[in-house]
Parts: sequence; structure tokens; C-alpha cells
Amino acid sequence: MAFNYRKLGLKKLDTYIIGKFLGTFFYSIVLIISISVVFDLTEKLDNFFDTNAPFKAIVTEYYMNFIPYYVNMFSPLFTFISVIFFTSKMAGNTEIVAILASGVSFRRLMVPYLISAVVISSMSFVLGAYIIPPASAKMLDFEDKYIKKKKLDNARNVQMEVEKNVIMYIERYEVAEKMGYRFSLEKFEDKILTSRLTAETARWDTAKHWVLTNYVQRDFNGMRESLKKGTEMDTTINVEPREFFITSAESAQLNINELGSYLDRQKSRGVGNIQGFEDEYYKRFSMPLAAFIMTLIGVSLSSRKVRGGMGLHLGIGLALSSLYILFSTFSTTFSVNGLMSAFVAVWLPNVVFLGIGIYLYIKAPK
Repeated sequence: MAFNYRKLGLKKLDTYIIGKFLGTFFYSIVLIISISVVFDLTEKLDNFFDTNAPFKAIVTEYYMNFIPYYVNMFSPLFTFISVIFFTSKMAGNTEIVAILASGVSFRRLMVPYLISAVVISSMSFVLGAYIIPPASAKMLDFEDKYIKKKKLDNARNVQMEVEKNVIMYIERYEVAEKMGYRFSLEKFEDKILTSRLTAETARWDTAKHWVLTNYVQRDFNGMRESLKKGTEMDTTINVEPREFFITSAESAQLNINELGSYLDRQKSRGVGNIQGFEDEYYKRFSMPLAAFIMTLIGVSLSSRKVRGGMGLHLGIGLALSSLYILFSTFSTTFSVNGLMSAFVAVWLPNVVFLGIGIYLYIKAPK
């Protein structure tokens, strides 16, 4: 079906393309999420029955938090597929030819596509930055209770730099008791030990307030040593127990503000092994922009009418999507292994594929 685009006007053309783009995108997402929920439910149904998980909890605590994660994960891929699907169909029906023949430039044709990409990108950013992290935490709590216990109730041999040149060690920390055993806090200046505080127990009170029992404080000044003992001491230590259990795998449960604060705190302490958290932080910004890149590549590929039609376009599109995912995985691995900075590793795939998109855009029909 071909339209007279001069009569329709550009605003109607924009509405037409935006409606096609977003309609196809959301239809595809709903379809794949429905399939994902069915497969996941089939896999976990026995666990739900064995643990007597309430139906309300399954729906509200698990699947309502399951859906945003997979919507965000699939959005770049289905942005690409949606663009290729309906643009190839338009090209096959000679609608693209009619649009260009009516005096609309290819650059102007891109405007409604980019508006749609802004909508998808904004949705992706809000989901990844603020909605998915607490949803992931709730989903983990549900899995811990009804599927498989994942959360730890104690930590052993905790050693961390709580401030620059201040090292804390706890042999064992019990979550239920909020108590750490065999505690020590050592301060250094120019790699020389200046003080050492030890205690049988260290109980977390509130915020960064800790209560030490049966403590011994040793201060060193050259060959001299001063000693102080006591049964109880209130002290402030720049650490909270939840930090004993945070690993790069849990970084997805921190919203973007918490993740930024955590990185600033770790950097101020001089902690170096935070690549996993930096990867997650930069992905919160780079992943939404993938919608623009996928849109640019998709339109440039599928706007030309070719033999093989939609099938050829989808094949090329899926191949490029697979390369993008593979490239992203490899670059993240290099970052975690310390072979590349987290910023470069996360943004490099976007930069490379943006270059591919610009090349295809220049070669696309005008």
C-alpha cells in the first residue's frame, strides 16, 4: 500500500512511522516476555509447589520484578528487529520510494525513527537506573525464600580498607546478631604500622557506629608503644555490614545513585578492584544509547528494496546484533581482568557500531 505523502503532510508521516515503530517494538517485547514467563514458570513450578509459595507472592514479588529486567535486556535487540521488520515491509511496498519521491530527504525521514528511539532509550535508562535494581533485590529475596537460598547469613575473613591506609579485619560476622568476632583495625603511615585496635567482638549499632568489647588499643611511636585496655568502646568506622556481602554480582541491585556513591567511597579508600562495579555503572548510560545505534543501522539497512526482502534484512540484522553482543561480552571480560579500563570497555562497542551505522547511513538511498 502506497500513500500520497504530499497530501498526508510530514506530521502525519511522523505519526505513521512512530506508531509503526513503537507498536512493533512493544508488541515484540510483550510476545517475548510472555514466552519467557511461560518457560520460567514451567521450570520453577515444582519449586513453587514444594515451598508452598503464595500465588500473590509469585505474581507481585517475582514475576512483576522479573518482567522489567527482561524488557530492558531485550530492548536493544528488539529495537533493531522492529525497525528492520516494518521498514523492510514499507520498502517492499514501495512506501519508502514514495516518501523520498515526494521530496522528503532521507535525513528528514530519520526524524520519527529518532523520536521513537528517544522514547525507548528513556524507558531503558529509567528501568536500568531506578526500577530494575530494587526489583532485582526483591526477586532475589523471593528466590532465597522459595526457590534456592542464595543470601549468606555470615561472612568469614573479612578484610577491607575502610579508609585510606586503615585496614579492618573480622574473622566472622553474623548477620542475625549484627556481631563480628575477632576484630582488628590497623592504621598505617608510609607503610609503617602506627596503631592497632583489637577486640573480641564488634557489634554494629546504627549507620557507622560500632560497639567493641574487651578491646586493646596499641599506639606505636618509633620504638615506643602505649597500651590501653577496656571492656567496651563506642567508635565510628566508615563501613556498614552490607558492604561485607557486596560483590560485583550484586552491583545490579544498586540504583545509579547508590552505585555512584559506592564507587566514590571505594576510590576514596584506595580500593582498586572495583572494575565490575564500574562496568555496571557505565552500562547504565551506554545501554540506553544502543537504541539510537540499532535504529540508525536498522533504517540504513532495510530502507532499500532488495531481493530477499525482509528475510535478508533480518538475517543481516541478527548477525550484526550477535556481533554487538559478542563484542560487548569480550570487552567487559578484558575490563574485569584489568586489561582495559571499564569506561573504554563499556563504550567501545557503541563507538565501533556507531561508526558502522554512520557508514551504512551514508551509503543508504537518498
